[in-house]
Amino acid sequence: MADQLALFPESKSDVSDKAPASAGASASVGAKPASGDAAQKCRSFACFASVALDIPSRALSEPFTYGVSDALADDCAVGSTVLVDFGHRAALGYVLALAPTIEGLPVFEPVDADQSGAAARKPLDPSRVKPIRALLAEPSCSDMIASVSYWMSREYVAPLSECLRLFLPPGGTPRLRRGEDGAYEVVRPAVPALHERVVSLTPEGSDYVPSKTAVRQRQLLEALACGPVTTRELNLLYTDLSPAIRALEKRGVVRVDERRAWRGIDDATTLSSARAVAPTRLTAGQQHALDTIEEAEARATGDVVVIDGVTGSGKTEVYLSAIERVLARGRSACVLVPEISLTAQTVGRFRSRFGSAVAVFHSRLTAGERLDQWDMVRSGAARVVVGARSALFCPLRDLGIIIIDEEHEQTYKQGSSPRYHARDVAAMMARLRGIPLVLGSATPSAEALARCHDGTYLGQCWTRVVMPERAGAGRLPDITVVDLRREFTGGARSIFSRPLHDALLDVVEKRQKAVLLHNRRGFAPFLMCRDCGCVPTCKHCSTALTYHERTHTLECHTCGSVYHVRPYPAPGSACPKCGSRYLAKMGMGTQQIEDALISLLPDDVAVIRMDADSTKGKDAHKRLLEEFDVAECAVLLGTQMIAKGLDFPEVTLVGVVIADYALKMPDFRAQERAYDLLEQVAGRAGRGDNPGRVIIQTYLPEDPVIRAVATHDRSVFTEHDARQRREALYPPYVRLSNVLMWGRDERATFGYAQRLADEVRRRLEDLCSKGPDAPVLMGPTSCVIERAKDQFRFHFIVKSPVGCDISSVIGGALARVGACRGINVSVDIDAYDLM
Repeated sequence: MADQLALFPESKSDVSDKAPASAGASASVGAKPASGDAAQKCRSFACFASVALDIPSRALSEPFTYGVSDALADDCAVGSTVLVDFGHRAALGYVLALAPTIEGLPVFEPVDADQSGAAARKPLDPSRVKPIRALLAEPSCSDMIASVSYWMSREYVAPLSECLRLFLPPGGTPRLRRGEDGAYEVVRPAVPALHERVVSLTPEGSDYVPSKTAVRQRQLLEALACGPVTTRELNLLYTDLSPAIRALEKRGVVRVDERRAWRGIDDATTLSSARAVAPTRLTAGQQHALDTIEEAEARATGDVVVIDGVTGSGKTEVYLSAIERVLARGRSACVLVPEISLTAQTVGRFRSRFGSAVAVFHSRLTAGERLDQWDMVRSGAARVVVGARSALFCPLRDLGIIIIDEEHEQTYKQGSSPRYHARDVAAMMARLRGIPLVLGSATPSAEALARCHDGTYLGQCWTRVVMPERAGAGRLPDITVVDLRREFTGGARSIFSRPLHDALLDVVEKRQKAVLLHNRRGFAPFLMCRDCGCVPTCKHCSTALTYHERTHTLECHTCGSVYHVRPYPAPGSACPKCGSRYLAKMGMGTQQIEDALISLLPDDVAVIRMDADSTKGKDAHKRLLEEFDVAECAVLLGTQMIAKGLDFPEVTLVGVVIADYALKMPDFRAQERAYDLLEQVAGRAGRGDNPGRVIIQTYLPEDPVIRAVATHDRSVFTEHDARQRREALYPPYVRLSNVLMWGRDERATFGYAQRLADEVRRRLEDLCSKGPDAPVLMGPTSCVIERAKDQFRFHFIVKSPVGCDISSVIGGALARVGACRGINVSVDIDAYDLM
């Protein structure tokens, strides 16, 4: 399980639920007339500021009011990092709003519904307002930090400071340090900014003639004749010219300036698909999508355009054309992609069109590279950002459009606090800016389709544009479904059915390429004793261990624990329960299929495996895709990371080894994810001149998901899925919230879960009348993964109407019940992971 930030940390430095009276004043309260000393103190401030404290506690879910002195007024701005007094200690804070009077500050209502009314009626005593002690750093983040971070804090029931940190420059959480002289400063992790020295001729130096013996000076002047040159470039040309530079600088012949430099990112790629040449003419579907985006931009109300285009229909060209128009107006653009494996291809396409104005932002960059990309965006050197969901918070100047490619992907949902969804945060940003939000996918999410069907959602217009045909010569592939039950009855025991076996050999004969999908990494999903049925599980988690053949290890994909083992028939194989040596490998993983492919295919056919194990290193995704691209004949085998976005015209065959893994997961979204995965991977075939073919192996050929993919008819699945969700009350017809509690003491954790669930249930009864649309609370009960990292896990789920303010209900219940030492709580509004 990924690390999760508790809403109630156990640190001794945590702030108590009730902030001291001297901490400042809540910005959500009004003001009463000042008199006497209070009025004099009020007049001593040039203005007032709402300051959010950088303390991760739900008790501080709103900013506090501080005064800004005349000395700081000119430099203090929204986004500034400031030093303030909070209680009896100094604290770090961020300015969210400024106003000449206390009454002019925006109203930030507390999450706890029980206290909001009382707080709103309580007047603010100006004499309690403390001054900001010092400005520690100038603004270095988006100007939307205040409105969006506060909205996220309320919407996702997360500490305000955690939401604010999303907008801060990369490099880790800043902290406050007091120097020997008593002054405070902001300390960030040691990621120094890179600078370079630039040498240029002065006006007086243009006529300077060095002596005949000054060879190095002559070389320097020759290099500068065409313009300024960095010292690094000079050293590469002529080795060390430092003495000559110093000598001529003293004489006023040259000038040396220092400027910000950017660390080079090795994102150059040989991928043929990483280039985007503008077509001479757009298809009818592309032009219609582009016109719809233009209309949304003209309305300037933050409308959402959903581009529903089949794989290969040219959605990327629509994005590029829309961004060209935005850049021509002097504005900037943000583009989100779901997988790091898509970054090299996508960035290559965008840079082939927009050059160095494109910045890259994702987790595989080094700390220094991330900082430089951030500064490029903040300085305006980059006007287009391409990256994962974190790119949404980059400080783009005059943002003009937000684009989310493959919007259906679950990776857009943050797995730790604050558990936001990039699609919904982007919609909020678009509404605040009055700019269009473009969502593109060949398999739009159920939420996006439902909002387009309704026409509006939260005041925004949602429009669906259909692109039903592929661009260029490509056409949708033919799909064959192989019933593995019949294969088994007929005596077949191979990983590959006869149709898939023959198709692979046909690809080899024609020197083409194939893609094989199997969404299970490792060699075998688990080991099982054939005598007693024991399945080895992790000592720290209630999950079965996955066997990895290369290292002969059992690995826990929840906590990362590794156990060395030898399965049958290797000598030393032994069941941990009964001692039998018949501890056998069960099921298949990508490593086992890789071995089978190597045995089946000739040696001159490249077999390339892409999964979480083979792509751990930096640039591993790009390296493997480049290897596949340049090979004359190759098979790309991988998990879901190969299923979307990749464009290789030479791929004529796609095979799905077993399509049933995703279908029967204990999750109401399992079938939707299975459909998305199969439809997306099928779209990798037939994108060039040669027709494509898809072979899907399954034990469930009559499942609606399989039939929908096989017939290229989405309605076969969506109508069945919508009916099930409507009857069972699942999104998009309700909002689903998951409240998770975990701790080492099983009884205490479950007791806390019961108290919190009872408080939420009581508040729901007070808030909503009973009826078919009333909220439903289920649980608390053990999670599907009952124990992870030696901690017991319980949760309860709340199904609430779309218009219900469930965030305030859960937030108020948390404030009422309070924290319990040793027990962590995580709230997931609009949950995706219920495991």
